Amino acid sequence: MNKNELVAAIAEKTELKKTDITKVIDAFTKVVEEELKADQKVQLVGFGTFEVSERPARTGRNPRTGEAMPIAASKAPKFKAGNALKKAVN
Repeated sequence: MNKNELVAAIAEKTELKKTDITKVIDAFTKVVEEELKADQKVQLVGFGTFEVSERPARTGRNPRTGEAMPIAASKAPKFKAGNALKKAVN
């Protein structure tokens, strides 16, 4: 499902305008992005938690040459599903 399909599905369930739904989804993603940038987490009880995962620096290998190469430390967004969502999927 892409964003347009998500907007259409939510608009059908809520009977709201697609433009309003698009604004809400855009605002939601922007707020989550801002919170993750500030090293905060966003927890939606029953659905899941968006948080930042720290990846330490490590040594990797170039698959073409086999040569060792350093991989810098980084941060990555992570989503952990809540129990209610896990139960709904199973």
